[in-house]
Amino acid sequence: MSPMEENKDLSTFNTFGVSVKAAKFQAIESLEEARQFFTNPPEEEILILGGGSNILLKNDFPGVVVYNAIKGIAIESEDHESVVIRANAGENWHEFVLHCIKLGYAGIENLSLIPGKIGASPMQNIGAYGVEVKEVIESVEAVSTLDGSFRSFTNADCEFDYRSSVFKTRLKGKYFITSVLFRLQKKPTFRTSYGAIQDQLASMEIPESELSIKAISEAVIAIRQSKLPDPKEIGNSGSFFKNPIIPLNMFESLKEQHPEMPAYPAKEGSMKVAAGWLIEQAGWKGFRKGDYGVHQKQALVLVNYGNASGGEIFALSERIIESVEEKFGISLEREVNII
Repeated sequence: MSPMEENKDLSTFNTFGVSVKAAKFQAIESLEEARQFFTNPPEEEILILGGGSNILLKNDFPGVVVYNAIKGIAIESEDHESVVIRANAGENWHEFVLHCIKLGYAGIENLSLIPGKIGASPMQNIGAYGVEVKEVIESVEAVSTLDGSFRSFTNADCEFDYRSSVFKTRLKGKYFITSVLFRLQKKPTFRTSYGAIQDQLASMEIPESELSIKAISEAVIAIRQSKLPDPKEIGNSGSFFKNPIIPLNMFESLKEQHPEMPAYPAKEGSMKVAAGWLIEQAGWKGFRKGDYGVHQKQALVLVNYGNASGGEIFALSERIIESVEEKFGISLEREVNII
């Protein structure tokens, strides 16, 4: 195990690019190191970091940041219809998607270009363009942060929900994810009805007869690049807020006042409303003050143009939540973890 570092700058370990420091920093590069480290965990508070793509760091962290750097991808099993792939938690998510597409394994092509690492995918139950990662997760392997014991979570054990799982709720901070097993299909089922995928495929002049998981991935990448800023160029964490789910009767009432309000059916008796649209209607799209603001093309994305602090970005999110509540009576919930 590499030596523990002190007073570590975390600006390159979070996609907002916020400059804060960790009192201590420990990289973990294998399951064995994870078990060793957590068998006798430090007494200080622990923060687990992967890609840092879904986190806003408001202040310096006084405890130990544990960085998940466990790499490796391998086929566990396969049959005529599907393959089970083990991907270790420190692998880059988008690179894993492209790897699977190259091998012809389907099921995650709609999740192309989502930032972050494999370990965050079950934690957040990442989703995009009509697909959620829970649909392909076979199991999640993790180490207890309390005693270093190993546990394998079945799909049901993970208690997946919209942008959430047991790892964000009752077991938050209690497990260090080491690997995820995905069951992908050898014969694809194309999912193109959500969002602008069909229009993008048409603009790419890809006929239905030539549809492939690679083409869908390329369409999703093009759409995301047209709407979302690259964190390497402008600090951000992608979608900052969840799309709120509201009762059907509330939606119908709002629809009378705002006929253009975009929404999708959710659980029975409810509708999922586009948070970005709500924020834009409240007048925040393109807002900027100093080095923080709301992206010009996508109101769902809060950005750091250079030297914004986590506190400034958080305060902006508070103001957005208040204004959307005042205008629509809808309470926005942050998708990003606030530390």
